[in-house]
Amino acid sequence: MASMGLQMAGCALALFGWIGVLIACAAPMWRVTAFIGSNIVTSQIMWEGIWMSCVVQSTGQMQCKGYDSMLALSNDLQGARALVVVSIVVGIVGLLIAFVGGKCTNFIPEEKVKAKASVAAGAVLIVSGVLCLVPVSWTASIIIQDFYNPLVVEAQKREIGASLYIGWGAAALLTLGGGLLCASCPPNEETAPSVKYLLNRSGGNSKGESYRSSSLTKTVLTRYKPNQKFLTDLLFALRQ
Repeated sequence: MASMGLQMAGCALALFGWIGVLIACAAPMWRVTAFIGSNIVTSQIMWEGIWMSCVVQSTGQMQCKGYDSMLALSNDLQGARALVVVSIVVGIVGLLIAFVGGKCTNFIPEEKVKAKASVAAGAVLIVSGVLCLVPVSWTASIIIQDFYNPLVVEAQKREIGASLYIGWGAAALLTLGGGLLCASCPPNEETAPSVKYLLNRSGGNSKGESYRSSSLTKTVLTRYKPNQKFLTDLLFALRQ
């Protein structure tokens, strides 16, 4: 039950993180106008995203326009386009693997395969989080460098936009969710041998059969963690 709880918590965090990556990708608020200097003009605010730029007037009217060419973007925004899209695709794959390998689903009957699928989903989601973290941090680094660069004119300086904060939060949720999915994998347990093997090992019919049967049952219950079907088969075989 604890493992299932970790798995469900990991899936929920990863889902919220993936939605955050979508918002960060679509919202044109990676860079916003920096109001600095003696002459502060607040009649309009400029937003810059990876797909479009917007101008917000003081009246509340907003006009957005997509970039005419990808080459017009800076290197960090060009890289952000590719990495964020890849992060979204990888996140979808990770969520699908987590759903298929979930303990509350029946797509995979074997528990060992489910555990491996859960670990794989966690690793994929962590990769998705890293793919989101890299472009967000890269763009923020460029913004901070330009802001404190005396050679950059004040009109061209920008501040960190809301999309970058959303991207950081989304990357953290994806990484944390992937970690919980990896941690939800149960430890390897020694598999109980077959009933026929245990009976043959007990020595068959003899004067000490009753003692050996009792000892055999105790060994199975203490050393292994058999399922209900195994216990039923064992009790039926001992009565024969």
